[in-house]
Amino acid sequence: MQPQIRYDDGAAYERMMGAWSRIAGEIFLDWLAPPPGLRWIDIGCGSGAFTELLVERCAPAEVQGIDPSEAQLSFARARPAGRIAKFHRADALALPFGDGHFDVAIMALVIFFVPDPTKGVAEMARVVRRGGTVATYVWDMMGGGHPLELMHAEIQAMGITAPRPPRSEVSGVGELRRLWISAGLDSVELLQITVQRTFADFEDFWTTSTMAAT
Repeated sequence: MQPQIRYDDGAAYERMMGAWSRIAGEIFLDWLAPPPGLRWIDIGCGSGAFTELLVERCAPAEVQGIDPSEAQLSFARARPAGRIAKFHRADALALPFGDGHFDVAIMALVIFFVPDPTKGVAEMARVVRRGGTVATYVWDMMGGGHPLELMHAEIQAMGITAPRPPRSEVSGVGELRRLWISAGLDSVELLQITVQRTFADFEDFWTTSTMAAT
């Protein structure tokens, strides 16, 4: 049985994934090119890294962030974006908002953690108005396109199964397209995003990638 992956330390998660999320998120928002004044929901907002980016860049009228981890939400609320964004502990499969409330629903590096991705995307579509946007960006877990791939390759070489998100298969382009179409969404578009990050030295890489204490 694969061990459960949980992220309940907002500061440690921010060190590990916050910078990656913003680097990818910049390109993602350039691609979406949203106008100002929209109502957003950030599903699986975690430490609030992407939430803060969209507050800084998109002049939103409303931002709601949801996540199952209260520790992550506490970290997100303490960010500058917390002056605008509202953060709630909630379930991605039962969003606490009415039909068509938002202009944009986003999942940033989250969909492979959702217990039922099909239902998760359907919930995103439900809370977005007709003509709005339902979007995600995600690591290509099955294709080796994620920040921990070098570590995973070494672990695999030792005959040990590296832990991966439980529904890694949904990160593929074909499966993502299927999920969006099955939710009744049209004008489905996909973009391959390539990002890189520089570390000061191996210790910096190791401490960051293992969420070790500093």
